[in-house]
Amino acid sequence: MTAPLLEVRKLIKSFPGVRALKGVSLSLGRGELLAVIGENGAGKSTLMKILAGVQRPDSGEIALDGTTVELRNVHDSLRAGIALIHQELNLADNLDVAANIFLGREPLKGGLIDTARMRREARQFLEAVGLVVDPATLVSTLTIGHQQLVEIAKALSVNARVLIMDEPTSSLSSHEAENLFKVIRDLRSRGVSLVYVSHRLGEVRALADRVTVLRDGENAGNLEKTEIDHSRMVKLMVGRDLSQFYPHVPRKPGEVVLKVERLQTRAHPRHALSFEVRAGEIVGVAGLVGAGRTELLEALFGVLPAVGGVMRIGGCALAPRSPKEAIAAGLALVPEDRKKQGVILEMAVRENLCLARLRRDQRFGFLSPTGMARLSADMVAALRIKTPHDRQVVQFLSGGNQQKVVLGKWLALKPKVLLLDEPTRGVDIGAKQEIYRLMEELADQGVAILFVSSEMEEILGMSDRALVLHEGRLAGELARGALSEEAVMHLATGSERLAA
Repeated sequence: MTAPLLEVRKLIKSFPGVRALKGVSLSLGRGELLAVIGENGAGKSTLMKILAGVQRPDSGEIALDGTTVELRNVHDSLRAGIALIHQELNLADNLDVAANIFLGREPLKGGLIDTARMRREARQFLEAVGLVVDPATLVSTLTIGHQQLVEIAKALSVNARVLIMDEPTSSLSSHEAENLFKVIRDLRSRGVSLVYVSHRLGEVRALADRVTVLRDGENAGNLEKTEIDHSRMVKLMVGRDLSQFYPHVPRKPGEVVLKVERLQTRAHPRHALSFEVRAGEIVGVAGLVGAGRTELLEALFGVLPAVGGVMRIGGCALAPRSPKEAIAAGLALVPEDRKKQGVILEMAVRENLCLARLRRDQRFGFLSPTGMARLSADMVAALRIKTPHDRQVVQFLSGGNQQKVVLGKWLALKPKVLLLDEPTRGVDIGAKQEIYRLMEELADQGVAILFVSSEMEEILGMSDRALVLHEGRLAGELARGALSEEAVMHLATGSERLAA
């Protein structure tokens, strides 16, 4: 067997109050794509930051080509040929593409930056990743998918032999993700080795040569190419068999709680949407990127008021012009981007959980500290939010627990209709199952749930019915017995209408 290009041997890393890595080891071959997976808090990010020189381990060894190396900082890692592409892209929006690729390493001529040479060389690296843009283009004008390719071109410009990608498709459309996968396969065929970190197990199954699984800061196991499947990966990640991953139990729905009649959103005013959701029913909303799913929820919640049509909550007509009106009617919306729209990261868990009830809980213009503490304690317990205490700042919680805080904020209002936009995006497999279980508990209590998801398995696994949108119109509705990937995609791609 060929000796590994990169070896990690028994790395240990501790932070105040927690040991993030407890003797983790892995190996990476030349031209190999190694997927590293695990729940939030498993140690993936810490391991990647150590390899990229962002952090230093307490003990353990890293070897390249069989020789032990010390990666004291990012420059050491880059010189060794290791480059990390962060989930939150690390580009300067106010500079052009070429300047970003050579930032800090600009070619000089007569003591000044040689812009012509920089753009000429940048074009070669852009061609290598299949990105057809002028190197003089401002990065701020590019799509997220193209910015991702600029990051890869930047890594290639430092002759990276090991490219680490942390959740590279989390912000990409399906088309952009497919383009990225083509680039990844091309890089691998040219001998570049890749470490691929992702919660999306379908991507891992399609791309990976091998999988290393971390759990609680330790190695949980490895899977060879022929062993990689969803159930094996899940079992290693959570330490138990999740054969019943989707806990959905069909129930007899109650009376109609939400009735939408000829609703026209601002994004697609030419199409009128009509549907209903009953008490205790979980209805999924499927469709491709740009189909108008998020815009539908935003119209229902009054974020971007509809331009036509009406909705009824428990028989009462409503056309919300603001979220305040929607909340008063019994609606709640968990948005897609929790960090920008769902929580205030700099505030504590308690304050975030009480945000939606501030107006209700005031007495004589003052908040009740006792009431806030009681509400917070109830929500932390009910949602199993993992936090040392409810005074913990939300930005220090895992993605899954941040999402639970968003849910708790709205559940404190006891809504009649819960709107969920990508409720499990960016959370690990264990947190996903907890959110699914919570959806079931709420449905048992009679809450009507309307949720948008880009994950086909989620739509199929959790929906009593599914509404499928195509370019702003309701292409069809599928009962649970008719739900299949083929049926959903048939409608989502604009094929002739299917009868449910």
